Amino acid sequence: MLYGISMVARKSLEGRILVSRLLEIDLAGLRLRNPLMLASGVVGSSPVLYHRAWIEGAGAIVTKTFTVERREGNRTPIIVGVPCGYINAVGLENPGVEGMEEILDYLRRLGITTIVSITGRNIEEFLSLALKSHDCGVDAIELNLSCPHVKGMGLELGRNRTFIVRLIRRIKDEIDTPIFPKFGYSPQLLGILKDVQIAGANGIVLINTIRAMKIDIWIKKPVLSNKFGGLSGPAIHPIAVSCIYEAYESLDIPIIASGGVWSWEDVVEFMLAGARAVQIGSVVGERGLGVFREITSQLIDYLKENKYSHVSQIIGMAHNQV
Repeated sequence: MLYGISMVARKSLEGRILVSRLLEIDLAGLRLRNPLMLASGVVGSSPVLYHRAWIEGAGAIVTKTFTVERREGNRTPIIVGVPCGYINAVGLENPGVEGMEEILDYLRRLGITTIVSITGRNIEEFLSLALKSHDCGVDAIELNLSCPHVKGMGLELGRNRTFIVRLIRRIKDEIDTPIFPKFGYSPQLLGILKDVQIAGANGIVLINTIRAMKIDIWIKKPVLSNKFGGLSGPAIHPIAVSCIYEAYESLDIPIIASGGVWSWEDVVEFMLAGARAVQIGSVVGERGLGVFREITSQLIDYLKENKYSHVSQIIGMAHNQV
């Protein structure tokens, strides 16, 4: 038994996966059974929940972001609900590189398509994590250059174009694993993405949560212990759609969408804007991991109703209607 899941239970659950050739997609050479991914951080670092998301039909799993050293994260409260979604400041809690190998080995043995998310304070930390990920046989690596609430990491580095180019080139010189840098919104985003493509990234992920705050009017101070957090949920979906639409018109590499998916319609909207795959995050907290099966089924119905023979036919279609 691995992480508490028996072989009998595993076989029973895996028999429920909905698979359709309509949804198979190629992502920079990575073959996905469907374009839906579990977004990083949604279920923490739990291998059991990664497996459950896979069983429920996710086309790939993006792990919690790993750092070189183990991180305990921020003290509670670390998440607060707002009318338009959630604000969280988990603080990149993770078991570090020492715990990463066990988790990735578990996912590899189960045949789960795995994208490992990594971040660091400098190129050397990113590189050491990328090399370890490569050695563990992951399918791709997501570079977290967009966490909005951890000092010295994430968003701070993701706005440094010189750093990003050097980082991507250094990693590509060392390994052939596909790499997908993940960015948050910024006014300079399109220029950064063009540099990223030239540097050799295999694709990009847009967008991460957006820096935000919630203040309790009765105790008259910020709710989160970290004060600032990242806003996710429906509020950021239109922003993400606009970023993907613009990126699709300027780039040749695949785009993975992320930000405020609450329904199958949101997935279709992302793909019409130009996304080749779509990450699903906050809605899991609302409706559970079964949302993957639900959206997969509805996506198939949409394609059949509109007489499409494959999901790739709708990618970027919104650009053809202008």
